[in-house]
This record gives sequence, structure tokens and C-alpha cells, in this order.
Amino acid sequence: MYLCLLAASPALRMAPPVMQMAPPGVAPVGVAQPMRGNVVPTQQSSAILVQGGSLRTWSYRSPLVEQVQVILSTEGRPLDADIELWHGPDNTPVKMRVYVENGQISPFSAVIETPRGPNTVAIRNIGQVEFPLAANVVADNVDMPSEQCIASSATVQGGALRTYPFDPSVDSVQVLLKTDGRPLNARIELLQGPNNNKQVIELYAEDGRDRPFFAVLETPGSGNVVRIVNTAPVEFPMTAAVVPNSFNQDGSSSVVIGGDAVMGGY
Repeated sequence: MYLCLLAASPALRMAPPVMQMAPPGVAPVGVAQPMRGNVVPTQQSSAILVQGGSLRTWSYRSPLVEQVQVILSTEGRPLDADIELWHGPDNTPVKMRVYVENGQISPFSAVIETPRGPNTVAIRNIGQVEFPLAANVVADNVDMPSEQCIASSATVQGGALRTYPFDPSVDSVQVLLKTDGRPLNARIELLQGPNNNKQVIELYAEDGRDRPFFAVLETPGSGNVVRIVNTAPVEFPMTAAVVPNSFNQDGSSSVVIGGDAVMGGY
């Protein structure tokens, strides 16, 4: 009798469940929010948050995927990460250690060659838990070096370095490193002032012709200098090219590119 009255009384019926919608501008739980700031690439809309000390992987089984672009950024805190390309069991043909002083002003963006799939890109945030980063790996619309960048390649002998100072009107630069098939070991530094490292990339590739390195470095402000160091022995030369990629509103073509190779310089 009581059950019949309960079912018949509309006042005692429970309201149907209603899905709660997130407030405008707030991402649902489990969905990575895009990073803020005008300099963050558009691909960051699908970025994944990687907490300090954790590892995330992106796997590509199709042999049609021959290169991917890795984009890392933060909300203004330092960025410290290890990037590896896994190709088969116990085979890591590409390794990178990346440090950025401010991952919002200068997000990291580089292209990794992935021939002969399957391949897996592994990104480990080696910073503390208080320093998360947003990571994204895309296989479409990958950045490519310009004709000017390819044509301006110059040889850097093992143990030598080259410096490339840039005018304040340059907002970003292209960096291309490769070899004639020998291993590629290099350190790329973005300096702003004496011994003031804004970005540092320590790079290894088992074959610098099969897997060249290409990146776009953000260079806001003035006094920017890109320093390329061939950390390999003298028997392993490489070719390097660093050219402007974009200019600010006051853009001019008065960019100074140069720097003689210095044997054994660090």
C-alpha cells in the first residue's frame, strides 16, 4: 500500500538526473586546458598535462608517419624535460634534454624524424611536481625549414662552436642541424646577455642525415644569441643553419648572422 502511494504521488517522485555543465571558460575534469599567452602554438589546444616526474608516450604504428612535431610549454614556470624516440626494442635513435627558463614566453617546438615505423615518442617531465608542462605531439602540419635555412648551412667541426646574434626585430629563428650520416651530438643554447641561458637543448641522433634536427626557437626581446656547439669528437663534423623565422611589428631585415668556428670552444 505504501509503495503504491509513493508511486502515485507526484510530489514524492525524485527529479530526473541532470548532467552538470562546466562554467564558461572552465574545462571538464580530465580534459587538458589550452595554455594561455599569445606565443603558445595553436596545437596546444590538444595538449596533455604532464606532471613533474611523470612520463607520457605517443605511438605511431603507420610507416606513413615520417616526422612529428613536439611542442612543450608551461604557464610561465621553467621547463625541464627528456624527449626520446623509441624505435624497436632497446633502440633509442634520438634523445634530447630540453631546458627553458620560461615555457610560456619561449615554448619549445622541434621536429623529430620518424622513418620506418612503428615509432614512439616519449616525453618525461624531469622537473619537480610543482612544475607541470603541457605536451603535444602532432603528425600533420609539421614545420619545415625554409629554402634560406637549407641554403645557409655551414660546417661545424667536432669540438667547435658557432654563434648567431640577432636583431631585436626577430621574434623567432629556425635551427637546422644534420650530418653526412654520422652520429649527431650537439648543444643548442639561446642566450640573452652574458651567460644568461634562456633555452638549452642537448641533442643526440644516431644518424644526422636520416634524422636531422629542426626546431623553431622563440627569441623575444633584444640581445639574443644562438650558440651551436658540436659536442662530438673532431672526426664527426656537422652542418648547422640558423636563420630568422618571423619578425615583430617593427620588423626589419638588418639581421646579423655570422660567427666564425672556434676549435675546442665552449
